[in-house]
Amino acid sequence: MERLRTANLPEEMRRVFGFLYKNYTEEELKSVLEAYEFAKLQHAEQFRRSGEPYIIHPLKVAQILAEMKLDTVSIKAGLLHDVVEDTATPLLEIEQRFGKEVARIVDGVTKIDRLKIDQKNFDQKAETVLKMFFAMSQDIRVIMVKLADRLHNMRTMEFQSPETQKKKAKETLQIFTPIAHRLGIYTIKWQLEDLSFKYLYPEEYAHIASLVDSKRADRELIAQEYLSVLQLTLARNGIQCEISGREKHFYSIWKKMNERGKNFDEIYDLIAVRVITNTDKECYYVLGLVHNLWKPIPGRVKDYIATPKSNGYRSLHTTVITHRGEPLEIQIRDKEMHNEAEFGLAAHWIYKEGKMQKYQQTWLKKLQEWHQDYEQGVTGLNEFQKEIQLEDVYIFSPKGELKHMQKGATTIDFAYSVHTEVGHHYAGAKVNGKIVPIGYELQNGDIVEIIVNKNNPGPSLDWLKYAKSSSTRAKIRRFFKEKDAQVLIEEGKDILRQVAKKLQKSMEDLLESDELKQYLGTDRQVNEKDLLLRIGEKEHSAEDIAALFQPPAEEPPPALGQPDKKQVQSKTIVVDGQLGIEVKMAKCCFPVPGDRIVGVISRKGITIHQDNCPNVEKIMMGELVSVQWGNTEQERYMTQVILESNDHSGNLLKSICQSAKERSYQITEVNTKFDEINHMTYRLSIYVKSLAQLEEMMEYWRKQNGIVNVYRTRGEG
Repeated sequence: MERLRTANLPEEMRRVFGFLYKNYTEEELKSVLEAYEFAKLQHAEQFRRSGEPYIIHPLKVAQILAEMKLDTVSIKAGLLHDVVEDTATPLLEIEQRFGKEVARIVDGVTKIDRLKIDQKNFDQKAETVLKMFFAMSQDIRVIMVKLADRLHNMRTMEFQSPETQKKKAKETLQIFTPIAHRLGIYTIKWQLEDLSFKYLYPEEYAHIASLVDSKRADRELIAQEYLSVLQLTLARNGIQCEISGREKHFYSIWKKMNERGKNFDEIYDLIAVRVITNTDKECYYVLGLVHNLWKPIPGRVKDYIATPKSNGYRSLHTTVITHRGEPLEIQIRDKEMHNEAEFGLAAHWIYKEGKMQKYQQTWLKKLQEWHQDYEQGVTGLNEFQKEIQLEDVYIFSPKGELKHMQKGATTIDFAYSVHTEVGHHYAGAKVNGKIVPIGYELQNGDIVEIIVNKNNPGPSLDWLKYAKSSSTRAKIRRFFKEKDAQVLIEEGKDILRQVAKKLQKSMEDLLESDELKQYLGTDRQVNEKDLLLRIGEKEHSAEDIAALFQPPAEEPPPALGQPDKKQVQSKTIVVDGQLGIEVKMAKCCFPVPGDRIVGVISRKGITIHQDNCPNVEKIMMGELVSVQWGNTEQERYMTQVILESNDHSGNLLKSICQSAKERSYQITEVNTKFDEINHMTYRLSIYVKSLAQLEEMMEYWRKQNGIVNVYRTRGEG
């Protein structure tokens, strides 16, 4: 190491090398030193609020990462993580100097740093959580570097304003600590919790600190007594191990007092004893000796070695009544388990060999599935944000297979966790040999058997009331979305069959034709199912499709989803008493003849809005112009209608489209969304001649069974 000239480096950098030198080659260590020197050069003119040179921050981040036993790629990324964000250095230079992996991590951290959280509506933090976890799915080291970055920033928060302190503490407690928990990084989790507690609730923090300090001497004496008794017992039985006592952290004490409504004096388990053995077999032997020494409290013995937590945490927990007559929590684990408990499984990924711990592999796979569900619109941000903070319960199949489920999970969640088809054909469940209702909440150790009925046509939307997992809800919602899609595909086939018969062509020829694809605005790679879906969604008549293959006798129909150009010709709108002025219809409120309208002048021309459109209210009077409807009898105008439904049959969409078709209204697009636990929302784009015609159609829909609300969109653009 002397060859790397570490003697003149800052203490933090020497500590980093102290963690690395046994496991990495001299070449790898030189690249870490180069990263430090490059970061120091780029940050040379920058200082922190404390007055320290800025390089101290990335040095501290690198030290935290080294203590967590992460690889040299992570250490280099920690040293460089602010270079792109805070200096003129481009990301490409990072890649050229230090490689793609380092550049990818730096880029991920930079993107997270640029995310903004709306403090007025902090629930939007879910989107930040989402983006952070998606970054993690590409390379978990992005999040590890960000956690280390946040930890050091929280340690030096005294130099920030009170407003910034509270803002960062709230972000940390509600965003970063759940991530650290899910990754099993206890040593970072508890520090972030206590530091956030200090700035969010300074009076409560000071009070807890004072109470803990006032009784520390007494507790230390008692703890030492317990340690001595236990050490003697284990030594007599030939067990060589490390025994230590630890205090509960301030945030943990405060949270327990609030949740249980207890005073400080009523919190007995302020200290805990940890036994670290050499092997996992010794853990169980020690547990037996502890129970011989002190009486265990029934129901307080937990075996996380046989059934690890979903974040990979392994340990034996027991709470006993000591010879003093007070409860004492004891944790027993071997050295490897202890290392994992402190730093998380992520710290033990062997990137150079491409290996991955199975628990993290499972978690990342679940994350990627959730990302897909989100992109498809079948799960929401808030669902995921809540789910990552839930504890686990441990469930067994009849064959003894262990499954981790979120606390509060029900039998329908278990069914879908086995397989999507098992969930779709769910007919009931037995728990511990007894039939239970669908809403039964699973408990630790339950043995669950799912009853399957293959003749069951599929799930009911009612099941969403009982599904607690975002994954389960996504699968149920996807089923209905695909069911709706099938209805529309059949509609598309009906239309094409009519066209094929009229033109004496095959349906396959029509689907392969450039005319049809160009008309639908698709590329040549789109599959048959998507083409049929688009035709069915947009409700084109057979005549419209057939006209594509014949010389047009008149002006062709409008492009799908776009207003007819004739709608914006001057003959339909009178501007300041004059015709001949080009206008366009606003896509936020979609006015139709019969609506009271106003013109808005902009660089792009005159846009026609409904006069009560919220967007118009934001515009100064000097930008408005008086407009009226002209001769609109021969024109059709696109507008949008929202239908909210609690219909569970899946047939409603077909009925909606059919009723519009019978009245010669053209629906050009249908978007389906799940807004509530058992509600579906359809957004319809529809062409009408007038407000009266639109209201007649909406009134008809309101009277249909299964539709609970019908209204127009307004001011959403």
